[in-house]
Amino acid sequence: MLKITVEENTDAVILKLEGRLAGPWVAELDRLWEQTLPSLAERKLALDLREITYADASGIRTLKLIYSQTAAAVLAETAWSQYLAEKVTAS
Repeated sequence: MLKITVEENTDAVILKLEGRLAGPWVAELDRLWEQTLPSLAERKLALDLREITYADASGIRTLKLIYSQTAAAVLAETAWSQYLAEKVTAS
């Protein structure tokens, strides 16, 4: 299961992901991202991965796509989320 929270203010949009980014949840993130991208305008994006417990290859690809389109700030704390952040931001 994946919980996605979108927090917006005048300067930034934060996509907070909690749980497992795999299977059908990747498609849900894709759908949400397609809706969110046009509303970014000049605001910065932050990907909050601190509560992610797992991401499969398609989940990592989606995060890499979002990062490549926005150069988002990536928030990570745990060893797993730091590893995931490195995978997402690597070129």
